[in-house]
This record gives sequence, C-alpha cells and structure tokens, in this order.
Amino acid sequence: MTRIRLLILAATAFLPGCASLPRPSPPSAAVRVTFDRDRILSVEARGAGADDPVRIASISKLIVGLGVMRLVEAGTLDLDRDVSGWLGYTLRNPAFPDRPITLRLLLSHRSSLTDQVDYAIPLGRTVRDTLADPKAWDAEHAPGTFFRYGNINFPVIASVMERATGERFDRSMARLVFTPLGIDACFNWTTCSDASVARAVTLRDGKGTVLRDALRGRRPACPVLALGPECELSQYRPGDNGALFSPQGGARISARGLARIGQLLLRGGDGLIAPAAIAAMLGPEWVFDGGNGDTEGGFWCAYGLAIQTLAASPACRNDPVGDGIKRVGHSGEAYGLRSGLWIDRRRGRGVAFFVTAVPDDAPRSRSGFTRVEEALVR
Repeated sequence: MTRIRLLILAATAFLPGCASLPRPSPPSAAVRVTFDRDRILSVEARGAGADDPVRIASISKLIVGLGVMRLVEAGTLDLDRDVSGWLGYTLRNPAFPDRPITLRLLLSHRSSLTDQVDYAIPLGRTVRDTLADPKAWDAEHAPGTFFRYGNINFPVIASVMERATGERFDRSMARLVFTPLGIDACFNWTTCSDASVARAVTLRDGKGTVLRDALRGRRPACPVLALGPECELSQYRPGDNGALFSPQGGARISARGLARIGQLLLRGGDGLIAPAAIAAMLGPEWVFDGGNGDTEGGFWCAYGLAIQTLAASPACRNDPVGDGIKRVGHSGEAYGLRSGLWIDRRRGRGVAFFVTAVPDDAPRSRSGFTRVEEALVR
C-alpha cells in the first residue's frame, strides 16, 4: 500500500463507519476535534493527542488577527491609519507612492506586498531593509485594488504591533490571546509551558524526513532564525523585525486549543473581543469579481481580516465538503503539515484538525484541498 494511500486512510479513519487504521510508516499524526459554541463534541487522533501542540502554519494568521483586533479595541492600533506612523519610516509601494499601507490592507492581503522576497528574516536584519527591495512590491496593482495572498504581510503587522506596544510580538500574543483564553500555546516555543514543549509534534515530509520541531522535550536553543551561533535577543529592539517569531505560520497550538479559538468566533468574541470586531474580521473585505485578485486556481475567493471564506462562489474550488456552505476560518500548509480551522456559523459548529507527513503531491479531487483535508473537514 502506498504512503499516500495510508495518509488518506488515516484521515478517513476518523469518519463514521470507517475501520481503524494501523499506525502508518513513516510516522505521521492526525488529530480532528469537532465542537459547538459550548463544548467539544468529538476527538479523534492517531499518532498525537488533542492537547499536543504543532506548528499550525497559516492558521497563525487568524490568531494574529485576534491580537490586532484587541489592540484596535484598546485604541492602541487603528485599522485604517497609515502604518508608517508606527513603524517610524514611510512604507510605500514605490510604484504607487501616494497610496498609504494600512493594517486593514495588510490583514486582507491587499497591501500590494508579494512573497517575491524572503519573509523569513533573520535576527540582525530588519523588515525595513527587506521591503526596500523592489521585488517585495506588486508594481501593477495599487494597494487596496488587488488580492494576492502573501506571508510577508504578517511580519509587517507584527512589527507594527511591537512598535505600538513596545513589547516583543511573541509576548504580546501570549498576553492578548493565549493567556486570557486559557490556551497553552505560543509562537516559536518561547511562552509555552514545559509540559507543552514535552508534547511537541514533530513535522515530517511525505518520506518521513524530519523538518521541524523534533524537540525531545527541550526548547530550541534559539527560538528565532539566526545567521550564526549567536542568538542574543536581549538587544533586540521591538519593531525592527516582526518576522522573528514567525507570525505568518509559527503558532504552536493543539487541536483542542484551535477549537477554543473556533468557539470564540462562534460566540462572537466570547467577551474577549467585541462582536463588532469579530464581524469586521469575518468581512469579507475582498470577494473575487473575475479580475481583482489572484485566486491561485480558485482556492482564494473571499477573505476578511485574516479569515478565509469557503464556497463563496460556484466558480471557486475551495469547498472541501461540497455542500455549498460558506464556512469561515483558515487553512494551513507547511513542512508536510495540512491544517484547518473551519466554523459553520449557521449550524453553530466547527472542526479543527491537522495531519502531518503529507506529500507535496498529495492527490486532490473536487476542490483545491487535498483528499486528506477533505476527509478531515467533514
């Protein structure tokens, strides 16, 4: 039996009526948690537990969005103000120097920034220097006029958060989101408990090669990307490099922790964030009209403030269930992992999942998601 087939069976084993599956080789993990507004409805797991933290990839963006909205509500940030005022330098697309860049545009991937530059910026370098490269910018579309999904937006957002608060991004996210929600989660392992570090899920590719987080119960010697052996964070000035703690994808959180985030969305902020702020995040800010964005083959068709909407149009290929329901949340993909946090607001239910060791060429069927994801999201 092929490895791909084993992974698909590992996912479908969670579905009603499916037989249990022997543990696949190479080692992989799959966890699925369903929930409603008030409780966990089901937990299914193979190779990891519902409380085991994993690098959850781009669902991190949704979590960052919650942190931003808390600062907006506190009056520390403003969605529609030019971010240059916080950054301390003028941030502009050189092709459109009169168009300001705002948090609203950054969170909704309409800033005109692109991933043609490396968004993993090491300690000692700055976001400012990275964005001085003309390749960082879309020279054909002005800010606010075009959607292009770009990880680079989130190091800029994190830099703004750091400048506005004077606090390192990883610590701000713990204070603003994880601690008040009672979630033992973190960015790049800095604020997670020792018990959480001991349960870290190792990420592998489809051949079983270890890619990230083989911690063996120990925190990384350096929690950020560094060019050499030195990892001196005590001299870091908040705001210089918001990429350090991987805001675009570096949240370490369990499937149960993701479910708690989903419940917050279902409850309209759950007292932590105002219902109006949650409504603003859901949006959508952007809906594909045939020419106003890059959908990447129909995967992106509607997007809010760090939140994706599925099945927004029959022309899209982002309905993993195939029932036409406009679920909201976010997907994740990195280092052999696929993940999802999706809620159905009409039914008041949601699902949080991740699966590791998924091959890059994992098969797809009716949607832009892999068959593994389609099985787990149901």
